[in-house]
Amino acid sequence: MKESDKNIEQLIEKMIAEEKLQSPSIDFTSKIMAKVESLEEKKIKVYKPLISKPVWISIGLAVAALVIYISLFSVSENNLKIDEIGKLYSDKISTVFSGIHFSKNILYAFLIVPFMILVQVGLLKNYFDKKYQL
Repeated sequence: MKESDKNIEQLIEKMIAEEKLQSPSIDFTSKIMAKVESLEEKKIKVYKPLISKPVWISIGLAVAALVIYISLFSVSENNLKIDEIGKLYSDKISTVFSGIHFSKNILYAFLIVPFMILVQVGLLKNYFDKKYQL
């Protein structure tokens, strides 16, 4: 060690020895905890769903009413049966996609990725439920 380092170290030791040890007041902990609790109360967020239950119910009723209206009161202009319409679309779809061939890896990815997304959605829902739990 250099001589100047020793002098600085001795000076620091002398200054520390001269300083008195400070102690907090008696109610220091209770004051700090009161402030912490007041901060925690401000940070709590109440979970509100993006779409409320009455809105979901009204959407469901609207879809049900639309399906009932279409099935009971619609008049078909073409006089095509449902089987014929299905066959027309399936023929069109099969001709469009007839030249496309997927490898096994791509098919496995198409099967596994949606499953993994569902698992992650479930895990994230549980995480946020626990986070916003009162």
